[in-house]
Amino acid sequence: MAKILLFGRSGQLGWELARKLASRGELTVLGSAEVDFARPEAIRAAVRAVQPSLIVNAAAYTAVDKAESEPDLAWAINAEAPGVLAEEAARTGSLLVHYSTDYVFDGAKPAPYVETDLTNPINVYGKAKLGGEQAIARAMAGSNGRWLIFRTSWVYGARGSNFLLTILRLANERSELRIVDDQIGAPTSSEAIAQATAAVLARVFAADSPTGTSSQPPSNVPFPTLPADWSGIYHLTCSGAISWFGFAKEFLTCTAHATGSPAPTLIPISTSEFPRPARRPANSRLSCDLLCETFGVTLQPWQRALEWVLDQIRDQAGATLS
Repeated sequence: MAKILLFGRSGQLGWELARKLASRGELTVLGSAEVDFARPEAIRAAVRAVQPSLIVNAAAYTAVDKAESEPDLAWAINAEAPGVLAEEAARTGSLLVHYSTDYVFDGAKPAPYVETDLTNPINVYGKAKLGGEQAIARAMAGSNGRWLIFRTSWVYGARGSNFLLTILRLANERSELRIVDDQIGAPTSSEAIAQATAAVLARVFAADSPTGTSSQPPSNVPFPTLPADWSGIYHLTCSGAISWFGFAKEFLTCTAHATGSPAPTLIPISTSEFPRPARRPANSRLSCDLLCETFGVTLQPWQRALEWVLDQIRDQAGATLS
């Protein structure tokens, strides 16, 4: 049975990954209370104590605006820490799975970004996440280390701190909300990311097995032949695209329909009308063709993922009230 070490216990993605990976092996989940990601020696000690065959890093500094005033901390957690994990993975032959972001791009491209497009982050958070990608590639170069970096976008879920939960809270406090309408991307739920990760790993495990089959196939997608050089960067987002305004309108309309309560008035605004410390890309769309071609994994449309998350939020509210 594989030993799996998952970092990011307290995050929305880490929580979902723990649920999806529990059946894949002997799972150890660590959070910031156990491991300070700003201390390389703490990271090394944690990896060496567990001696995993699979390391999944869902820990990250995600306060995009705050990173502008805390660049050193953002760099330590998002750039240096992944490099330490990669060094440990390369040393032991472990598979490393890490998550990055659409913010490594500047958003100037009119079409969806592919993995080979030039990066050009426009904020501290994006620069630090790109630094993490580069640190992993450097640590793995010249070794037989195996690694997967999944770039995703606009992550949200039924728990944690994210755009959806913020808007739902503000909708109960205000009659009018002004939402940016000139930034386009694919809202991607943490549950969808975790499910896709588990599907990819099932194919990797199957490729590693003597029979070439997985004991726990995740779906009906035919098992593809994995290339010898499958390690690398892949884009992983829900399909489709929408603006932040359109995303807010969709889930507030769904919520109002389910509860019978009126939704607040939404006013579309431009990015310039809502200045923030960190600049955001205007285009955050990512092409996920390579993920599908390599692993046979395609994520569901963002609308379907949203329905699932809203159901989870309603179930949590019902449990709280009962």
